[in-house]
Amino acid sequence: MAPPPSDQPNQNVIRRQNKSPPFKFLSILVYAPILPLIRISLRHKPVLRDRLFTAAMAGAFAHGLYLVYPFFYISIECFM
Repeated sequence: MAPPPSDQPNQNVIRRQNKSPPFKFLSILVYAPILPLIRISLRHKPVLRDRLFTAAMAGAFAHGLYLVYPFFYISIECFM
């Protein structure tokens, strides 16, 4: 008689490693040259320069929080 089918998948499955680069961590390579270019290219329009620079910085900080949030959430659970 055959053994009954198991509801759980085989635990010995080897997962294929993802070979693509982590694009969410490479975005700093975009922010690094853009911020000085904003300051230099909009030298004669200070209001637009400051607003665009602030928006780029806010986007960079929001992206950083997006990347750090899983680790922050795990550390909060450890203290509770």
